[in-house]
Amino acid sequence: MPVLHTPTSTPASIPTPVQRLCTALLAAALLLGTAGAATATPLTAAATPTAATADEPGWTAEPAAGGAAPTRPYFYLAGPAGTVLEDRLALTNTSDRERTVTLRGADAYNTADGALAVRPPTPAAGGSQSGAAPGAGSWISFGTAATVKIPPRTRAVVPFTVTLPPAALPGDHPAAVIAAADGHEAGVRVHLRVGGPTLAALTVEDVSVRGKGARAVVAYTLVNRGNVALAPELALRAEGLFGEVPGRTSRTLPLELLPGQRVSLTEPWPGAPVLDDVALTLTVTAPGAAPATATASAWFVPWGIAGGVGAGLLGLGGVVLAALLLVRGRRARGGPPAEEEPVPAGNRAPEHELTGASR
Repeated sequence: MPVLHTPTSTPASIPTPVQRLCTALLAAALLLGTAGAATATPLTAAATPTAATADEPGWTAEPAAGGAAPTRPYFYLAGPAGTVLEDRLALTNTSDRERTVTLRGADAYNTADGALAVRPPTPAAGGSQSGAAPGAGSWISFGTAATVKIPPRTRAVVPFTVTLPPAALPGDHPAAVIAAADGHEAGVRVHLRVGGPTLAALTVEDVSVRGKGARAVVAYTLVNRGNVALAPELALRAEGLFGEVPGRTSRTLPLELLPGQRVSLTEPWPGAPVLDDVALTLTVTAPGAAPATATASAWFVPWGIAGGVGAGLLGLGGVVLAALLLVRGRRARGGPPAEEEPVPAGNRAPEHELTGASR
């Protein structure tokens, strides 16, 4: 495939520190660290930045804009199974030396905590890529332009194709275009959809409460059981022995849940009670999907106070028991009372009649 080179608009200008800072901030969400052969490369949800940069300034990768069209933050391609889709990647060398950039496609997925990442180019040593079959990343091809040499202060536009297999299932197939140079990688999201019936479906599982007081959190697992990416929204309701407990109002979660993915998340619960038996109801919704709910119960007991009260009662019980044993011991040492000897009749004191008469 041809590679189109165009000089940058300001070949003699050198970025100022302020310009460098702004570029770094805009590109941070698509920044990728160095990818090893056995580790996955993080990939941000392409929501804010329009370009991906390496760890050090020098080159950028972004979707090529067509004419006066606005800059795109990611690629969006759609078509029926069995077709070939085309798009273009723009690589800009802002440094004073030639850059050699290698290009490839990669599968995108959710990490265990919900972040987006891409799979490495080669399987881990002695095994496959986490047992996952090749996905949409293998459908992306740069042809003969997989390695591009970019002169200083030059912009290169590289065409690529996405070939949808005839047996490709309908729905979203997350992928990314990865550019690598000088030991650094940058990725651009590819939102790819195969035509056909779509299904938005999710479940929430394994709900539990961790911690207590202001540090209490609700742990749960979300599973995307449909074939389209979802933007989940969560609400927490709690019912205690004395009525409703403050929970969390409905809010959109800061993640994109990809088809077939499972993520484990926690939700802060600063309104957790100090002493109560609470029934939790976690409700998760997403556009086009039926609400998913899960329940759990939790005891909240201030163990510090309970331990102090228990120790006090135990000590009081010990004192009472010691007192009872002491009294019983004294009675055992005293023996039965001695029998009184009879007094002779002649020695008895006279008895006085209470007649009211003087003597």
